[in-house]
Amino acid sequence: MEEIIKRIVEENGCQLYDIEKTQEGEHKIFRVYITKPGGVTLNDCTKINNLLSPILDLEEPMEGRYFFEVSSPGMERKLTKPRHFEMSIGENVKVTTFNGEKIKGKLKSFIDGEAEIGNKKVQFGDIKKAKTYIDWNSYTKKRGLK
Repeated sequence: MEEIIKRIVEENGCQLYDIEKTQEGEHKIFRVYITKPGGVTLNDCTKINNLLSPILDLEEPMEGRYFFEVSSPGMERKLTKPRHFEMSIGENVKVTTFNGEKIKGKLKSFIDGEAEIGNKKVQFGDIKKAKTYIDWNSYTKKRGLK
C-alpha cells in the first residue's frame, strides 16, 4: 500500500513524508503526510486525497470505519524515521535521547544513522523523540514582523 501511495504522491509533484494510523477520541484516522519544496498547498492535499480515496475504498488500510486525511506535516514536525532526518538537514531540531539528554540546534548532517546537531553527534537508535522547530524570533525578524 505504501508504494502505491508514494507513487501517486510523487506523480503529483510532492514527496511522501509519512503515513500514520492513529486514534483520536473515538475516531480512527488514516493520515498521509506530504511535503514539497516551497510548501504544500490545500490544492495539493485535495488532489492527492481525491486520487487516493478510490484506492483506499478497494484496499482499506484499517479495519472498520475511519477518516482519511492528506496533510502537510507542518513547519514543526516529528522526526521518527532516518529519512525524516535526511529531509531536514539545515533545519533546527530538538532531540531527546533515551538517557534524557536534550540536544537542540541546526541539523548539520545525517550520515549512516548518526545525526550531527550543532557540535554534538547522536545515533538514531539513541533518540527517544525528535522534531523540527522554528526560531520564531528569527523567523519574524526575517519577514519584518514584530
